[in-house]
Amino acid sequence: MIDPITALAGIQSAISMVKKAAKVANDLGSLAPMIGKMFDAKGIATKALIEAKKGKGKGSNMGTALQIEMALEQARAFEEELKLLFMQTGKIDVWQKIKDRQAQMDIDDARELRSLERAAKKAKERQQEMNELALIIGGCAFVLFLVFIGIYELMEFCATSRRCGR
Repeated sequence: MIDPITALAGIQSAISMVKKAAKVANDLGSLAPMIGKMFDAKGIATKALIEAKKGKGKGSNMGTALQIEMALEQARAFEEELKLLFMQTGKIDVWQKIKDRQAQMDIDDARELRSLERAAKKAKERQQEMNELALIIGGCAFVLFLVFIGIYELMEFCATSRRCGR
C-alpha cells in the first residue's frame, strides 16, 4: 500500500508538470500522456486514501485530512482549468467524450468491484460450509470410534468373564 501523503505529492508534481508542458505545447494531443499520468496519480491517491481510512495512519487525523483535502481540491481546480483549456481550443466535444468515457469506466469499475466482493463473500461462505462439514464428519468419526471401542471392550469382557448370555 502506498502512503497517502506520497500519493498526494505525486498528484501535485503531476499537476505542475502538466502546467509547465501546457505552456510550451502546440496542441492538446501532445499533453495527453502527461494529463493521463496526472489522473493516474489522482486515482492512486484516492485508493491510498481509502486504504488509509480503513487502517490507522500515523500522525494526526486533522493534519492528514487537511493535506488530503487540499491536494484533492488542487486536482479538482486543475481539472476545471483543463476543461477551460479544451473550451478555449474549441474542443469541448472532446472534453465531453472524455468525461462520458470516464463515467462509463467508473461504472464498469464499480460493477467489477461489486462482482469481486460477491465472489469473495461466496468463497468465504463456501469455506465456512466446508469447515462445518469437516467438524460434522470429524465428530461422527469420533463417536463411531468410541462406539467401536465400546463394542470391542464389551466383546472382551464377555469373552473373559463368560457371563454375557452365551
